[in-house]
Amino acid sequence: MDVRSMTYEELENYIIEHGYPKYRTGQIYQWIHQKLVRSPEEMKNLPKEIREFLKEQWMGVEEEARFTSKLDGTNKFLFRLQDNNLIESVWMPYKHGNSVCISSQVGCRMGCKFCASTIDGVVRNLTPSEMLDQVYAMQMLMGERISNIVVMGSGEPLDNYQNLIRFLKLISDEKGLHISQRNITVSSCGLVPEIRRLAEEGLQITFALSLHATTDEERQELMPIARKYHLTEVLEACQYYFKQTGRRVTYEYSLVQGVNDTTAHAKRLAELLKKQAPCHVNLIPVNPIKERNFQRATDKTIQNFKYVLENNQINVTIRRGMGSDIDAACGQLRRNYLQKTK
Repeated sequence: MDVRSMTYEELENYIIEHGYPKYRTGQIYQWIHQKLVRSPEEMKNLPKEIREFLKEQWMGVEEEARFTSKLDGTNKFLFRLQDNNLIESVWMPYKHGNSVCISSQVGCRMGCKFCASTIDGVVRNLTPSEMLDQVYAMQMLMGERISNIVVMGSGEPLDNYQNLIRFLKLISDEKGLHISQRNITVSSCGLVPEIRRLAEEGLQITFALSLHATTDEERQELMPIARKYHLTEVLEACQYYFKQTGRRVTYEYSLVQGVNDTTAHAKRLAELLKKQAPCHVNLIPVNPIKERNFQRATDKTIQNFKYVLENNQINVTIRRGMGSDIDAACGQLRRNYLQKTK
């Protein structure tokens, strides 16, 4: 395991096992997780021998390209990994603070029809340090504190379960960047066993389910994973998450013109979620990708959909579209960049 993926206790044992003083642990951990250094070379109060030693087990990301939206200040980063794979991360400035969206895998194997991340399948899982370093790199490059994290970029987070959990514990560690778990959202397309497992981790993160349809048949058309886990068991797993954590579940619903955006769909969604514990619906006007024919629902349709849900006492917001001029939808930038550089 690389040093940036280690907990404080693991790093301490690692340092001692290799013959270095125990007190160096605090220095190293602070350099990595508070001062956010990009290389062991920056750890100026450590002997050169230790810095060289740390280089052998150092994993992170390097900025390959960056695109800034002229519309809203969104920054989309393309990061290169040490094996030359590319991943995407997004910086989104809001009035309440800066949010970032990070990737959990190189590519994705879930096959959701409206997402560019999954077109070429999954290459590999990201390590905890590669997830962490997306956050660290963006904070350093932008020069501002990050207040919210969304694990909703390329990849299915619960398909990289162990590394995800380690990332969540490290990013919220009081000895590190100490981002509140309540300010972290993990989104999943609905891996039922992992949702239940996540509920028992003792974390206080927000869980978001990518729902996007109101029947099994419609969901299977959009999301292949729905053939394995039916709506009933997915929603039961979400109920279990609420009961175990006390944290309200968010249901994401991407509105695709002529596919799932009618008044009838809205009424069915309201009926479906009335049976759930307190929940929140996040309506997402779909961001069109050239490989699919899906189009964004009209503003009038989106507002009507919201009205129907609110009329049925469902808490709902419409996600503010950000970065539409810089390929900000998941997987678009990486795919387009790779095509241009081939």
